[in-house]
Amino acid sequence: MTQAPTLTRDEARTTGPGPARRSRGRRGEELTKILFVLPAAVAMIALFGYPVVKNLLMSLQDYSLKTFFTGQAPWVGLRNYSTVVRDNLFSQAMVNTALFTIGSIVFQFGIGLALALFFRRRFPLGGVLRALLLLPWLLPLIVSSATWRSILEQDSGILNRTLTGLHLVSEPVPWLNSPSVALIAVIGVNIWIGVPFNVTLLYSGLAEIPEELYEAGQLDGAMGWRAFRYITWPNLRSVASVLLMLGVVYTIKVLDIILGLTGGGPANATQTLATQSYERSFVDFRFGEGAALSNILIAISFLFAIFYLRGTRRAVDE
Repeated sequence: MTQAPTLTRDEARTTGPGPARRSRGRRGEELTKILFVLPAAVAMIALFGYPVVKNLLMSLQDYSLKTFFTGQAPWVGLRNYSTVVRDNLFSQAMVNTALFTIGSIVFQFGIGLALALFFRRRFPLGGVLRALLLLPWLLPLIVSSATWRSILEQDSGILNRTLTGLHLVSEPVPWLNSPSVALIAVIGVNIWIGVPFNVTLLYSGLAEIPEELYEAGQLDGAMGWRAFRYITWPNLRSVASVLLMLGVVYTIKVLDIILGLTGGGPANATQTLATQSYERSFVDFRFGEGAALSNILIAISFLFAIFYLRGTRRAVDE
């Protein structure tokens, strides 16, 4: 008569209820993760999802000041988009938006990178100067706009007084009153506001580059410009790409600075898609058309984000 095989303690652990227990443990961990993420997801849907959907619906309706009294907003489909695109100011606003965004990003990034490289060197009061550099970024935009408006005033502004006192110009420059100069002045103010943000991120990226790379590069003759080209920039590229993407998304929708400085004038010289959307909604009370313009802005930002993500993925795969 054969004796039934007996299981050792280790075999009993592997063949017993252990796998089921581990499966239940994994499900519990996944449920815990979902519960931790759920409040953030609800907040995102409430604060971002609902306004986007509501704005999209408004752009497809005849939503005007009368709607607040009657409660009716007739469905008009794509008529609001057709109206704003056919407007004569739309093409000018598109060009101004592109010039404002490109000019701001290029100079903000270039000046920010130069200052970040400068502050990377150790010198007395370097930390204090970096802290003071953050002030333009920390000030409310409406305060910065009011300050710069007084500085750029044609007759009594300190900038024109300084330039005429040094005999650099023969007469005051109409910084905010001339259609040919106003956009440049607005871009200059936005550059001043955005440089600290660029310096902060680029300086953080530079601080993560190991010094051993520069020491090894010196042995191979990589110094100065060569060190920047072959060591600094390749290690800073990921930070720079994120910074440029954020810069475009933030800059393309800038409203406070333009309204505080010029209000979109003179002669619509500083009108952008953001200011056009604001005026259609809160000046002309044509909320449907304003929503259509804001959706066009969202679409442009979304397309840029897609190109950025595809480029980043391609770089990672390579």
